[in-house]
Order: sequence, then C-alpha cells, then structure tokens
Amino acid sequence: MKRLGSAVLAAVLFSAGAASAQPRHERAQNRQEDRQNKQEMRDDRYDVRELEDVLRRFDSAQARRDEGAMRDVETRLRDLMRAELAEGRQELAADRREIRHDDRGGWDDRRDRRDDVRDARTEAASMSARSAIARELSSLVGSRRPADLHRTRTLITQLIQMGRQEIRDNKQEMREDKRERQEDRRDWRDDRRRY
Repeated sequence: MKRLGSAVLAAVLFSAGAASAQPRHERAQNRQEDRQNKQEMRDDRYDVRELEDVLRRFDSAQARRDEGAMRDVETRLRDLMRAELAEGRQELAADRREIRHDDRGGWDDRRDRRDDVRDARTEAASMSARSAIARELSSLVGSRRPADLHRTRTLITQLIQMGRQEIRDNKQEMREDKRERQEDRRDWRDDRRRY
C-alpha cells in the first residue's frame, strides 16, 4: 500500500514539475519568435526605404535623361533584388524547418502548425511574385523606350507595395502571437491552480 501511495505521489509531483517546465520552454520559444519577428520587421522596413530611394532616383534620372544615373539605379535595383530573393529563400527555409519541428500534440500545437503552414505558403507566394518581377526587370535593363521605363517604374512600385504589405502582415502576426501568449499564460495559471 505504501508503495502505491509513493508511486501516486511521485507521479503527481512529476506531472506538476513537467507542467511548470513546459511554460519555460514555451517562453524561450516565444522570445526567439519575438526576436525573429522584430528582425524581419526591421529588414522589411529597410527594404521598403531602399526601394523608395531607388524609385526617387529612377524618377530623377529619367527626368534628367541621365544615362549614368539610370545605370546606377539599375545596378542598385538588381543588388536589392538579389538580396531580397536570398532573404526570402532563408525565410522560407526557416518556415519549413519550423513546420517540420512542430509538435503535433495538443490543440495549441495544431494551431501553431497551422500558422506556420500559412506563413510558409505566404512566403512562397511572395518569393514567386518577387522572382517574376526580378526576371521582368532583368529583361528591361538598358532599355530607354518610354513603355519599358514606365513598366520598370510600375514594377518598382509593386515591390514597394509588397514590402508595405509584408510590414502590415508582420504587425498582424505579432499581435496574434501576443494574444496567443496571453491565452497560454492564462491556461498555465489555471493548470497550476489545479495542482
């Protein structure tokens, strides 16, 4: 009888310890996600500012018919696109890794996995759109025909709009993450009260 009582007591203590350890792991994961989201937000804001600068320089070079300035703009735009596509590939790879490492246990884990799958799809669609724009911009480099210049400007504007949309999406995701963490904290407090 004593053995059974000791086993029950050990099981209760172990499960209570496991329940309190879970939030620490979750908090560490949440802090990592926060740092990652904030870094992505800074990167996105920087990218938008750079593209806005390229657009201003493009308009100025076109108005002055300054061939050297136009070549500089095209070079800068090509460099930005390379960096943006490389960054997008890294983010997509990170999203896919996150999906593979998600636990498929409880409701919370399924919700996190669903969010991660959505993020990966969004990133893949963004990458596809940026790749298509990069290919088209590449075909327009060096052309000074009015229609080609107009199309180049339109593509730069689309990139800026995509960047601004990413910023809005990141803000929304950060709000959702904050709300989920608040729900998790309430759940953890409720679970601790039960023990």
